[in-house]
Amino acid sequence: MSETVTITDNKTGKSLECPVLRGTYGAPVIETKKLYSELGMFTFDPGFVTTAACRSAITYLDGEEGILLHRGYPIEQLAEHSSYLELCYLLLHGELPTQTEFENFRAELNRRNLVHEHLERFYAGYRYDAHPMSILIGVTGALSSYYHEALDINDPEDRILTAHRVIAKMPILAAHCYKHSVGHPFVYSRSDLTYVENFLNMMFSVPCRDFTPNPVAVKALDLLMILHADHEQNASTSTVRLAGSAEANPFACVAAGIVTLWGRAHGGANEAVIRMLEEIDDVKNIPQFIDRAKDKDDPFRLMGFGHRVYKNFDPRAKIIRKACHELLDELEGIDLPMFEIAMELERIALEDNYFIERKLYPNVDFYSGIILKALNIPTSMYTVMFALSRSVGWISQWLEMMDDPDFRIGRPRQLYVGSETREYVPIDKR
Repeated sequence: MSETVTITDNKTGKSLECPVLRGTYGAPVIETKKLYSELGMFTFDPGFVTTAACRSAITYLDGEEGILLHRGYPIEQLAEHSSYLELCYLLLHGELPTQTEFENFRAELNRRNLVHEHLERFYAGYRYDAHPMSILIGVTGALSSYYHEALDINDPEDRILTAHRVIAKMPILAAHCYKHSVGHPFVYSRSDLTYVENFLNMMFSVPCRDFTPNPVAVKALDLLMILHADHEQNASTSTVRLAGSAEANPFACVAAGIVTLWGRAHGGANEAVIRMLEEIDDVKNIPQFIDRAKDKDDPFRLMGFGHRVYKNFDPRAKIIRKACHELLDELEGIDLPMFEIAMELERIALEDNYFIERKLYPNVDFYSGIILKALNIPTSMYTVMFALSRSVGWISQWLEMMDDPDFRIGRPRQLYVGSETREYVPIDKR
């Protein structure tokens, strides 16, 4: 006999047997599809904190235990042994590729690693000092104007081709956002470089001198992109799914995800961490900022501490903290006093009962900004880097949703608390 939960309306005495669904891991889920038709009720869940909006086999996280799995593989193993491009294949297809499958996948992306020359002109419409995220939103949405021959979202071949195009073209769009901001000529993709090497070359290469990506920098950025590739049903991923549920153009869906990611409470957090460390300025100033963070009447808060889901140490933060130390040790000529500030801030916060009781552990944003700073990537580009990494997660979730037998347009309900019905009064009689 299947497991159920009985929901009873005490006012009418009517009851509804709701099935309890259990996944591979995680809390069981109560299916409430018939709640309105049978009892005339909806659930009220601001922020969707207890609502499972979909089934997914892509990513699992356990916030209490600090566990993150992609297609069943622990993030620690993927970070140590895999590459971002291999993870892209895993998220899209559900299995790690064989050597032949990986080479074919890389060759397919190389066939797609150009954008239409006309799209390059879009950048000229933005001010030189426009925020790179505002540019990325526009040019990603502009991809909806192209590739009409392969945008049948009901065709599985068109869908996977679109996914490949997203992964192949996002580094180009992101790098060009930077080039536009500094007034440098755009650099074309090179198929002889790895995915991350190619991106760094498009970012920092200029016609007047050769540029060779530093292997240490390539390794660090590849790891950072692995850690940001997907993170279950967060705000931006949910936005991509919601836009996709309306059968919107998939490039527009990704652009919608970028819009949401730009939020300071989401992808903008790593940029906010750097600005906070710059504001602290010196290790000796940390105690006063700790006191401000504890003061409920002070709007200041420590950026990069705590997480909406993780109530334990963010597993990605453990990995990236180690990588952060290694990067600064290996790169020559790096002098980042803010890294010392960050380490001391971390130490004090983790020993302070205020933060311990509230489980405000450092998250991945706390360290990722330091790595990007060490790689000479401007602060304004940090969220663009996040979008570049997360684009594979967004398009993988979109692909999965399009194959879901429960696919339907998203339509949350509300608890109406406005005025009761009233009569309109003409303006001359008010």
